[in-house]
This record gives sequence, structure tokens and C-alpha cells, in this order.
Amino acid sequence: MEKKKVITMMDVFKNPRYRGKHVILISGKVFTANTGEGASDILEKVRKRYPKETPEVAYLPKAHSLILWM
Repeated sequence: MEKKKVITMMDVFKNPRYRGKHVILISGKVFTANTGEGASDILEKVRKRYPKETPEVAYLPKAHSLILWM
């Protein structure tokens, strides 16, 4: 029997297909949204579906994006 690899946020950061998206990782599952509002909707749903889990939320900018840090 094969062990299923657990997806971590580090795996998500390394994967270029998530660039430019809001990413929610919970219980080894990745959910994506194109907007912050979409991410908020997904976050609400996964909190109901996985009440005992803590979701990890991040926005991965597209390559070559500049981020203003104050």
C-alpha cells in the first residue's frame, strides 16, 4: 500500500500553477481563488467542512510582481 503524500504550503509555493492566486490549504487539500472575495467564500465553506482544522491562507504573486512592503 502506497502512502499518500501530504501537501504542504511549501509544496504550493514551489508549484508555478498557483501563481497569481489566493490559496487555502486545509487537511491536505488545496483550494484556489482568483480574488480575495472568492477566497473569503472558500474559507467560509472549508471552515464549516473541517471545523477542527486550521486553514493556511496565502496569496502567491505572479512571477515578476513587485510587492510594496511598509
